[in-house]
Amino acid sequence: MLRFLVRRTLGALVILLIISAVTFFLFYAVPRDPARLACGKLCTPELLQQVKANMGMDESLPLQFWHWLTAIFVGRDFGGNGYCSAPCFGYSFTKQEMVTGMIADRLPLTLSLAAGAAVLFLIIGVGLGMVAAVKRGKAVDKIASGASLLASSMQIYFIGYVAMFLLVNQLGLLDNPNYTPFTKNPVGWASGLIIPWLVLSLIFTANYTRMTRSQLVDQLGEDYVRTARAKGMSGRSVFFRFAWRGAMGPIVTIFGIDLGVLIGGAMITEKVFSLQGIGTLAVDAVPSSDLPMLLGVTVLAAGAIVLFNIAVDAVYALIDPRIRLA
Repeated sequence: MLRFLVRRTLGALVILLIISAVTFFLFYAVPRDPARLACGKLCTPELLQQVKANMGMDESLPLQFWHWLTAIFVGRDFGGNGYCSAPCFGYSFTKQEMVTGMIADRLPLTLSLAAGAAVLFLIIGVGLGMVAAVKRGKAVDKIASGASLLASSMQIYFIGYVAMFLLVNQLGLLDNPNYTPFTKNPVGWASGLIIPWLVLSLIFTANYTRMTRSQLVDQLGEDYVRTARAKGMSGRSVFFRFAWRGAMGPIVTIFGIDLGVLIGGAMITEKVFSLQGIGTLAVDAVPSSDLPMLLGVTVLAAGAIVLFNIAVDAVYALIDPRIRLA
C-alpha cells in the first residue's frame, strides 16, 4: 500500500506540473496584454514597461513559469508589493493582493458548500438507488428512476433561481443564501447554505440514484450472490455483505471526482447564489486576465481531483476484496 501511495503521489505531481504549464502557456496565447490591463487607462509606454517589470513579464516565458513554480515551494519577493511565503501562487496585480491569501479567505465557503452538498447527495442518491434496486420493476422503482431522469436534465442556474423564488420570496421559509463561518454561528452557517446544498444535491442525486440502482441490479444477478442465497443466508446479509460492497466501487469513483470538482469551485452555483467562493474568484479573474489567480485556482482544483482519486483507489481494496492494488 505504501509503495502504491508513493507511486501515485509522484504521478500526481507530474500531472499537476503539466496542468500548470499548459494553463500558463495557453494564457499567453490569448490576444490580450495583462500588463496593459493592470496599467490602467492612463497608461504610458514608460509606465507599461514598469508594470511589465513588476509582473515579471519582461522575462522569457519559460523563466516566468520557473519563477512561478519555485515560488510554490520557497516563496517569492514581489518588491514593493511585499513578500509571499510558500506556498505562493503569485501576486494579483489586478486586486493588489497575494493570490494565496485570497484563496485561503474564500476556501472555507467552498469547502462548506462542497461538504454539505456531498453529504446530502450521497445519502439520498445511494439510498434511493438501493430502494429502487430492491423494488425493481415496482412503482417505487419507476418513480425513483423517473425522478432521477428529470432531475439530471435540469440545470443549476434554472433550479437555483426557482428555489430562491419559491423558498425565499414566495414562502419566506429561508433567508437569502449567505455564508457565516461555522465557528461563529453553526446555525447561521447551515441556514445560509441550505438552498445551495439542496440545489446541488438535487442535480448530483440523480446520477447517484441511477448508478446505484444499475450496479446493484447487476450485482444481485451474479453467481456468488445466488450461491449465498442458496446456502441459506438472509436477504439482508446477502445484500449488504456481497451485492452492496460489489456495487460501491463505481459509486466511490464518481464521488471522489465530484467532491474534488466541488472543492475546486462550484462556479455556476456560487455565481447563481452570489457566494464569494473559489469558483467566483476564478470567474472574476477571466475578464481581467488575472493569470496568477487563474493559475492558483486551477492548481487547487486539479490538486483536489487528483488527491481524491488517489484516496478512491486506496479505498477500493477495503470495499471490494476482488480488487488488489498492483
